Amino acid sequence: MSESSRDSITGLIHHPYQPPAGFDAPQVGVFKASTVIFKDTKALRARDWRHRDGYTYGLHGTPTTFTLEERIATLEGGLQCVLVPSGLAAVAIVDFALLRPGDEVLLPNNVYGPSRELARNELKEFGVSFRLYDPMDAAALAAMIGPQTKLVWLEAAGSVTMEFPDLAGLAAAAKARGVLTALDNTWGAGIAFKPFELGIDIVMQALTKFPSGGGDVLMGSVTTRDNALHERIKLTHMRMGWGVAANDAELVLRSLPSIAVRYHAHDATARTLAAWLATRPEIARVLHPALEGSPGHAHWKATCTSAAGLFSVIFDPKHSAAQVDRFVDALRLFKIGYSWAGPLSLVVPYDLQAMRQPAPYDGTLVRFSIGLEAAADLRADIEKALAAL
Repeated sequence: MSESSRDSITGLIHHPYQPPAGFDAPQVGVFKASTVIFKDTKALRARDWRHRDGYTYGLHGTPTTFTLEERIATLEGGLQCVLVPSGLAAVAIVDFALLRPGDEVLLPNNVYGPSRELARNELKEFGVSFRLYDPMDAAALAAMIGPQTKLVWLEAAGSVTMEFPDLAGLAAAAKARGVLTALDNTWGAGIAFKPFELGIDIVMQALTKFPSGGGDVLMGSVTTRDNALHERIKLTHMRMGWGVAANDAELVLRSLPSIAVRYHAHDATARTLAAWLATRPEIARVLHPALEGSPGHAHWKATCTSAAGLFSVIFDPKHSAAQVDRFVDALRLFKIGYSWAGPLSLVVPYDLQAMRQPAPYDGTLVRFSIGLEAAADLRADIEKALAAL
């Protein structure tokens, strides 16, 4: 059958037109694919998805996702990166790639809550045990590491309570015993410090936060410098079938060039508000690594050049949880919601007694995520809401 005699729909599907090569623009092209077309059977059999020397299937990468992987690896100071659908998925893929029945993983006692619940439930069902360690005591971590310990998770700053640990000391303690370390670097975002320079083996990040910056994308990344380690994670990535949408990758790629500008803007406003709140009589303590007196401030100062726009406050115990809820509800510019690093300032109250035993502080904790609004406006909003106490 000649091409001219084909049905018009067939002609649409097999249209011969190809746009001219050489198009270039500031933003990366968005390539969407499940199926990838091969030139011939030789190409089909020759391509190796593990080493990104070509394209095999949409789940294993397109020009859009390959480009984002390379840029995140550069941001983190690593060599290889895989993308997954969320920050928690990035935690999970590291656990599933490296831990086997009979192994143990150590988590800081201020770890991101869903990471702890993953260990407490799914990992336990798979025969992997976990223990919590004090991230502010590298010697205590060294003493905990045993023959079954295969992975130590690090977090800086600690979830909600914002302690900043001696990352280099913790990494050295694990390395001396032949144990891998993985860092949740969502707070640092590849801007505040460079984890691989501290001896850390694996760096994950919730790209949902600073790399996206819009509060509208869910994505995570896992970055390494070691080829063998990367391949273990990449193989698990393939077996788990975790991919990311091209349009989501596009949004992160569009936001990445401004990440440092946004990070420093969040930082400046957060420090201004944190320092002011430290003077308020309603507040017993401000938890922000860049403030003197905050747990781990000396480690932050020795390690970091900046800080995320995130801090927590402990209300004076004389204020009940119900009173603090009234304060949160009275805020207008701050919206009640999880996540952070978007343009909108957020606030969440936490019950420390339910999160950590023993609770490190008396009084109700409120975490602020500072957006890109003017500092004076945010201060006025907080000041007015404090009257609701």
